[in-house]
Amino acid sequence: MKIMKHLFAALALAVVLLPALAAAQLSVARAQAPAAPAAHVKVELVSERDAIVPGEPLEVGLRMVHEPEWHSYWQVPGDSGLPTRIDWKLPPGWSAGPIDWPHPRRLPTGTLVNFGYEGETLLMVRLTPPPGLAPGQRVALDAHVEWLECKHVCIPGEAAVQLTLPVAATSQPSRWAPLFASARKLLPQAVATAGTASIEGDRIRLPLTEAVRKLEFFPLEEARIEPGAAQVLRAEDGSQALYLRAAQPVAADFKILRGVLVANGGPAQGGWARSANWSLVAGTVPVVAPPPATAARAGAGGVSMSLAAALGLAFLGGLILNLMPCVFPVLSLKLIHLAEHRNESGPLPAHGLAFTAGVLASFAVLAGALIGLQQSGAALGWGFQLQTPWVVAGLAALFFVIGLNLLGVFEFTAGGGVANSGAARRLDGAARWRGSFGTGVLAVVVASPCTAPFMGAAIGYAITQPPAVALAVFLALGLGMAAPWLALTLLPGWLRWLPRSGAWMEWLRQFMAFPMFATCVWLVWVLAQQTDPGGVALVLGGFVALALAAWAWGWVQRGRRRFRWVALAGVVLAAASLAPLALTTPVAQASPSASSGDWAAWSPEALAQAKAEGKPVFVDFTAAWCVTCQVNKRVALNTDATRAALARQGVMLMRADWTNRDARITAALAEFGRNGVPLYLLYDRSGVPTVLPEILTPGAVVDAVERLR
Repeated sequence: MKIMKHLFAALALAVVLLPALAAAQLSVARAQAPAAPAAHVKVELVSERDAIVPGEPLEVGLRMVHEPEWHSYWQVPGDSGLPTRIDWKLPPGWSAGPIDWPHPRRLPTGTLVNFGYEGETLLMVRLTPPPGLAPGQRVALDAHVEWLECKHVCIPGEAAVQLTLPVAATSQPSRWAPLFASARKLLPQAVATAGTASIEGDRIRLPLTEAVRKLEFFPLEEARIEPGAAQVLRAEDGSQALYLRAAQPVAADFKILRGVLVANGGPAQGGWARSANWSLVAGTVPVVAPPPATAARAGAGGVSMSLAAALGLAFLGGLILNLMPCVFPVLSLKLIHLAEHRNESGPLPAHGLAFTAGVLASFAVLAGALIGLQQSGAALGWGFQLQTPWVVAGLAALFFVIGLNLLGVFEFTAGGGVANSGAARRLDGAARWRGSFGTGVLAVVVASPCTAPFMGAAIGYAITQPPAVALAVFLALGLGMAAPWLALTLLPGWLRWLPRSGAWMEWLRQFMAFPMFATCVWLVWVLAQQTDPGGVALVLGGFVALALAAWAWGWVQRGRRRFRWVALAGVVLAAASLAPLALTTPVAQASPSASSGDWAAWSPEALAQAKAEGKPVFVDFTAAWCVTCQVNKRVALNTDATRAALARQGVMLMRADWTNRDARITAALAEFGRNGVPLYLLYDRSGVPTVLPEILTPGAVVDAVERLR
């Protein structure tokens, strides 16, 4: 019957294992998926003409309609994927040409960038019938189609398609003719000669003969360039050049670069698409750091950031993380512990080392889970564990129990008897260094919704690197967070500035329960964005049961052992209340705050339309569980001065709410070298974005808006 004695330890262990449990839940969900899922891409054969004319070429097309957020692949798929294949089964005498591929679009998925199609697309093929067909008959054209459809996971698709048409002396445009006309505009126009391109090491420079606002390159051969590397468009002495990164190692036969250039969004947005071949010549190619607006993978290959710089930024971001509002309540408790440990016997540095070990272990677990899930294909980012309802509920329960403990409802003790006095003894128990380790774990857990300055760039770099390098960056972040507290224990002379322990510490200890309860309120608010009112009611009912268990265990600690059954009943009721949330999986949907007031819900399509119309756009990438995001809203975004400046410039406001998992938002963050929120983008009227700081001030936003062109 040592239930309450081990409750805190069990909850702390659960917090450490939350990311791994979330990963296991995701794996189980995938394993239980049906063996033959319904296709998310519908395909059919269509014809531009309503009849077959003997001997006259006939344009047919494979019409592919993708469900929202699903995509298929271009002839060169990019970092991953497979191109669509059409295996024709035609009558004797017929011949089929190659697929005419419309230009693709870049499809970021986590740290990868693929090339493919979303929405509706048409892959056109020219079929030539034999001249001896007799008018009046009907001919069936058959094909077997294979494709790969992807969203969070990739599913092979295949279908047998058939198109039956009559044979006639003449033909008329079919009802699909407008679709063929639209698709034909998206075909890259071949350029007879494109001149030469320079290559040096892994850098390629493509000179341009005309000015463009935006330019993307799609290779026509595998393993020639790095698909996910930043493509940098740079103005140079009255002209422009596009900088690419060559795939490593550079093949010996790589003498010609074949590819498609898509300018200003392509023909559908008033631009153009052209295919060409460039002769590669050795030359000096400057290193051009990708600006945030064009970096699909910041730091890829160390172009925009070295490992040393990433480690330095991570350490500095960890230091600043101690000042963020989400971490302050836990670190205030740690300060109280240090003040008490100062007057106790025993090695004070052991507490600092234990706290540091807890911080580093927690960052290692979070980083390992994040890296592992991303490599398995999940589109996740920093703070991903808070996108799962039962994780949020578990954290809320943990903070509620800590608040009850701080108020003295029950104590954490080494034995089952009456607790010793003193905040440190109550929190640490017999092995006090374990309390410091647990405080380090708790500090990381509450820090995960926060993003400090310099931290976003470091994490954005980390997720593009091999696992060992990524883990090193996350550990540097943890070391920066633990450094001030480790220094206080290694240099105890600094502690003389702290007040002497006394009755005030007990008052402060009890007062600190209320920030813990405030954190509970915030977490329940986050949960309300992820589940229905019934889920919130379950959590609140669980709080009541936990309060009953804590109250009863407090009486057990005072000698009333018969109350242990009441404590057991409370624990059972709490588990029964919280357990159903483990079966709740949030779907990617707009939070109520994503489209409220003057703010429209962000989507790639809505953003593209606004840019095509020449509107300036401000995009707020946010989440309910991101404390930094909520502070920025109140301090900078929702002020009268900011609203007035945005209104004067006619800026369209969009909010990308990442409270629940959304692969499109994850991909958009990756385009700017980020793996978490907040991210603030201000697009000017020509569609060029500016990245604003992670910590906003009203002046910073107003100044950026006033500089719009």
